[in-house]
Amino acid sequence: MNKQDLIDRISSNSGLTKKDVEKVVNGFLDEVTNALGSGEKVQLIGFGTFETRKRSSRSGRNPQTGDKIEIPESTVPAFKAGSRLKEAVK
Repeated sequence: MNKQDLIDRISSNSGLTKKDVEKVVNGFLDEVTNALGSGEKVQLIGFGTFETRKRSSRSGRNPQTGDKIEIPESTVPAFKAGSRLKEAVK
């Protein structure tokens, strides 16, 4: 399912227009992105938690040349599934 499929399904299930649902979905994605960018975590009870994690620096290899490189520390987004989501997927 892609973003447009999600909008279509929510629209048909809720009776809202596709434009209204698209605004809500885009607003949700923007707010989660802004919160993660600010170092906050977004917790949706039962669904899951969006957060950022530090990935430490490590050595790697350039696949084209085979040269060893140093990969710097970075911050990456992460998602941890909640209990209801885990149960629904079983």
